[in-house]
Amino acid sequence: MRALGVVSTATITTQLLARGLRNTYLEGLVASNPSRQRLLGEAFTMRSIPSREDIDVPAIFQDYDHPQRRGVESVEQGQVLVIDARGKKRAASLGHILATRLRVRGAAGIVTDGAFRDMGGFEHLDLPTFSAGASPTTNLAQHHVVDFQVPIACAEVAIYPGDIMVGDRDGVVCIPRNLVESVARDALLQENLEEFILLKVEEGNPLRGTYPPNGELLEAYRNAQ
Repeated sequence: MRALGVVSTATITTQLLARGLRNTYLEGLVASNPSRQRLLGEAFTMRSIPSREDIDVPAIFQDYDHPQRRGVESVEQGQVLVIDARGKKRAASLGHILATRLRVRGAAGIVTDGAFRDMGGFEHLDLPTFSAGASPTTNLAQHHVVDFQVPIACAEVAIYPGDIMVGDRDGVVCIPRNLVESVARDALLQENLEEFILLKVEEGNPLRGTYPPNGELLEAYRNAQ
């Protein structure tokens, strides 16, 4: 899995496509902190439904056992909190204080298809965080957390607990747990070859015979290793 901390999400999506998986990219999510765009960790899922006025009242913030708080306190070291906010951004799905608690607990990152609150804090937080935007409104106005560690949809991608989340400048992708080993191995091999191809293109080689590589170029690549 170490290779997944090096290879790009672009390469990973190619490897997943080769295995028949076309819907693995979480569209529309961007990194909050430009200096912390590299994300890698096991998914810890959290699911929300629309809030309801008679239940989601400000007083519930006094409850330490509120599902959102319990979820945050359950995320383990190296896990990525992945929030199903149903793509709704009118209210935030998480704020800076809870995100800071996750960083202290050793979480590997946060991903939501909703919004973050206190974005100024997220922009400097030493933790990879990806969202669909920002909102000043507390989550109670739109979201009610009902489950964690269950299958969810995030940005229209199916995420199961234990799947591996990878993020970089291009965005976030999800790798099914059972494919992690083979995807990591083949992605690294793909990038090593593509670095050689890029070098040849920079040297002036035409695309024909170079990209994709013909037998002659592949032999030159093997000899260069």
